[in-house]
Amino acid sequence: MKSRSRTVVAPAGLGVACVVAALGFYAALHFVPPSAELDWSRRTISHYALLENGWWFDAGTLLLAAGSVGVLVAALRAGVMRGGAAVAFALWVAGLVGVVWFEKHNWSAGPSMSGDIHRMASVVAFLSLPAAALLAAARSLRDAAARWVAFGGVLSLLCFAPILWAVLAEPWTGVRWWRAIPLGGVERLLGLAEVVTLLLMAWWAVRAVVKRPGQPA
Repeated sequence: MKSRSRTVVAPAGLGVACVVAALGFYAALHFVPPSAELDWSRRTISHYALLENGWWFDAGTLLLAAGSVGVLVAALRAGVMRGGAAVAFALWVAGLVGVVWFEKHNWSAGPSMSGDIHRMASVVAFLSLPAAALLAAARSLRDAAARWVAFGGVLSLLCFAPILWAVLAEPWTGVRWWRAIPLGGVERLLGLAEVVTLLLMAWWAVRAVVKRPGQPA
């Protein structure tokens, strides 16, 4: 039992450490120039990659992807994730890597194929993590930790809803979807909800294998 616990706790702990480091990079971008000069309520997070200190965004996103791999390994070993949930989680990781690999549109130079792929990778990432959370938790809703993971998945989808509404409403409102909402603020709220969901998954995996005080052997 102790051996199994170590095989879950170690990757989960490493994953959480990478996620926290990623948050540090993202936070610093909001306070250090030139990225601090952006209007965070309107500009997407990935816009930072176009700036002089854009490598901070790339480093943060790759750390988030690496941390997610650690959480995935822990969840698989703990038996709290499998099948479709694991596939969706892998798509989240792939989406994060794609966001870095393919740079977003630099509208001062015009649209690009890289920017189109970047946008698709972003959507895949944003939707895959809550899908993974809900698919994994659906099998274990009697477990309090699973219910928290499901809550994180639902919260993430709710945070994505304003973006979906803006896109669908554009033909009737005539307002371009990225102007209809404070896109940067919505995306940051969504990103925070997904990071919380990711951390809840790590907690669930560890909780599943570590014996709690008073729990029978």
